[in-house]
Amino acid sequence: MSFLLRVLVNALAIWVAAWILPGMQLTADPSVVSAVGGETTASVLAYLFVGLVFGVVNAIVRPVLTILSLPITCLTLGLFAIVVNAAMLWLTSWLSSFTPLRLEIDEFFWTAVLATLIIGVVSLVMGWVVPERERR
Repeated sequence: MSFLLRVLVNALAIWVAAWILPGMQLTADPSVVSAVGGETTASVLAYLFVGLVFGVVNAIVRPVLTILSLPITCLTLGLFAIVVNAAMLWLTSWLSSFTPLRLEIDEFFWTAVLATLIIGVVSLVMGWVVPERERR
């Protein structure tokens, strides 16, 4: 249940970032739109799918990249972590380019970095609204 909640939070955060930033958008192939019965349903599925891919990338690739970039992160007093998070979003965009539901980001520096900041703020707010279940 926690994993599904995390996917929903990721999807919401990516939706907010795509809504605010003009260089970030999600697209679905026309075949997907006709298969699921409408553009709205295809859009919701696209955000959920990209949220799932983003969660998997953050779970698998991000810890390795964080450890490898630890010296430069310490040198920049933690600011390089924003670049690592932007790289995870960029990797999500690249991985989704092989599927019918695509996340498109036009520039790494401005769009991906700003999207990372927006996604972080939305995830923080959603963490306050929907706290994780206590483990016993």
